[in-house]
Amino acid sequence: MKAKKILRNWRVIILLVFVLLSIVSLNPRPMREGVAIRSVQLDSAAADSGMESPLGTTRPIDREYIIKVNNQPVTSVDEFYDAMGPLEVNKSVLIETNLRTYRPIVKEDFEIIELNETEIINITEEIYVNETINDTVVLVPKNVTTQKEVPKIEKIPLGPQGIGIKLYDLPKTNLKKGLDLEGGTRVLLKPEENITSEQFDLLLEVLEQRLDVYKLTDMVIRGVSDLEQNRFVLIEIAGASESEVRNLLGSQGKFEAQIANESVFFGDQIDYICRDPTCAGLDPQRRCSNNGQTWSCPYRFEITVDEEAAQNHKRITAGLEVVQMDGGNDVLSEKIDFLLDDVLVRSLFIDSDLKDSEQRTTSITGFGEGHSEQAAAYNALNDMKQLQTILSTGILPVKLEVSSINTISPILGVEFLNNAILVGVFALLTVGIVIYLRYRRFAISIPIMVTMLCELTILLGAASLINWNISLAAIAGIILVVGTGVDHQIVITDETMSGKSASVYNWKDKIKNAFAIIMGAYFTNVVALIPLIYAGAGLVQGFALTTILGYSIGVFITRPAFAAVVEILLKE
Repeated sequence: MKAKKILRNWRVIILLVFVLLSIVSLNPRPMREGVAIRSVQLDSAAADSGMESPLGTTRPIDREYIIKVNNQPVTSVDEFYDAMGPLEVNKSVLIETNLRTYRPIVKEDFEIIELNETEIINITEEIYVNETINDTVVLVPKNVTTQKEVPKIEKIPLGPQGIGIKLYDLPKTNLKKGLDLEGGTRVLLKPEENITSEQFDLLLEVLEQRLDVYKLTDMVIRGVSDLEQNRFVLIEIAGASESEVRNLLGSQGKFEAQIANESVFFGDQIDYICRDPTCAGLDPQRRCSNNGQTWSCPYRFEITVDEEAAQNHKRITAGLEVVQMDGGNDVLSEKIDFLLDDVLVRSLFIDSDLKDSEQRTTSITGFGEGHSEQAAAYNALNDMKQLQTILSTGILPVKLEVSSINTISPILGVEFLNNAILVGVFALLTVGIVIYLRYRRFAISIPIMVTMLCELTILLGAASLINWNISLAAIAGIILVVGTGVDHQIVITDETMSGKSASVYNWKDKIKNAFAIIMGAYFTNVVALIPLIYAGAGLVQGFALTTILGYSIGVFITRPAFAAVVEILLKE
C-alpha cells in the first residue's frame, strides 16, 4: 500500500523521470568490445584508405571503433598492435570497424633533405574555360600542364611508416573522461604582455584554427584566469605526449595563398586584416537573395598585403581566362587557395576585376546560407570571422610563454580511475553501515542509499549530456556531493522523527524546518564555491562546477522526493 503511494507521489515521479533520462544520456553498453579511434593523422595510410578522425561533437558511444584487424578480434590497444604484426612497405592491413572495412597500404618513411639545386617539374591541373555548345556558353573542365621550378630534394628511406591512427580503450558510456583519467598533456600558456579582451579572444581563435588543421578530436582550448585576473590559455590534448604537443605549438602555423599552384603571398606578407564594421561585414553592394529554397547573404572584408604579394597577384592573374558562372558573375578561371601548414582550408573565386591587378588593398568576399535571411546573415558573419582567423593564423597577436606543461600517462590515468571507483564504493558501503547502525531501520537506511544512488546517476547523466569531462577534481566534487546529500537526508529524517510524542504532530512543519536548514547550507556552499571557478587558472574549475551542479540536483530533485518517501513510510 505504501509502495503505491510512493510511486504515485509527484516528487518521486519527477525523480524517476530524471533518473530515466540520465540513463538514456549515459547510454551504458558494458558488453561492447573493440578499440576506439581517437584521431587519424593527415596524409597517413589510414587517411588515404578513407578513415577519418571522429568529430569533436560526436558522443563517445557513437564514435567509430575497430572490431577486427587482419580478421582477428581485438578488445584492447595491445591486441590491435599484436594482430597487426610487423609492417611491410606496400602491404595492406585489413581493419574492420563497426561502420565499414578499410585496407590501408603501409607507406615508406623517408628523411627528406633539401639540396642546393633546383629542378623543373610538370604540374597538371584542372581549370574551367568557356566553350560554346549548341549555341550555349558553358563552363567546361580542361586539363592544363604547367612547369614549375622547385628545390631538388633527396629522400633517404627509413623503413615502414606507421598507419597513422591513435587508439584508446572503447568507452562503455557517454561519459567523457578528463585528462587525469584518460592520459595526455595539459599546457598552460600565458601572454607575455597585457592584452585586451578582444585580443585575447582573437588569440584563442587563432590557436584553435592552427591546431584544428591536425584533426585532433579530444582537444580543449579555453581561456582561464586566476584570482588576480591574470589571463591564461589552457590547452588539453588527450593521448598526446609532451613532445608531440610542443611540436604542435612550436609550429609557425604557415599560411600560404596560392593561385594555380603558385604562391601569391604568405601570412607574414599580410599587413592588415580589417575587422572594423566600416570595411568588414555583410556586403552593402549586394543584398541577400532567396533562390526559393535557401537564403544567401554575401560578406566582404578588406586586407592589405605588401608590394611583393601585389606584384605576384598581377603576374599570376594576367595569364588567366575570364569565365562566367551560372549566376552570371564573371570570375577568373582559377580559384585562390588558402593553405594552412600545407593543408587546403578554403578556396574562393577571384572576381574578374582583379585580373592583372596590382592592388595592395583588396576585398575578400564570400557568402553564408540559411533557411531564413537572418540565419544566412548569421552564417555569413561566422564564415567571415573564421576566414579572418585563417588569414591571421601565421602570426599570433601576442607572444606566449609556457607557464606549465604536465603529461599524464594512460596507465596512470587508469590507476587513478580504478582508485577513485574503489574509494567511491568503500564510501557508499561505509555510509550505508553507519546509517543502519544509527537508525536500526531498513525503512530509513534503504531510502537514503537509493536516493544517494539516484542523485549520483542524475549528476553523471547531466555531465554526459553537456559533454563535461569527468576529472579527478570532478570526482572529488561528486564524493563531496554524495556526502552532503546523505547529511541533508539525515537532517530530514531526524526532523521528521523528532517530536512523535509532542502534542502537535505536523508533518509539513517538520519538513519545512528541515528544508530551511538545507537551503541555508545550499546557498552558503554555492557562494563559497564560486571563487574556486576562477582560482588556480581554472584547474579546479571541474571540482567547483561539479559540486554546484550536484548540490542543485540534490536540493531541487532528490531531497523533496526523499522527504515525500520518509513522510509516507514513517507517518502512522
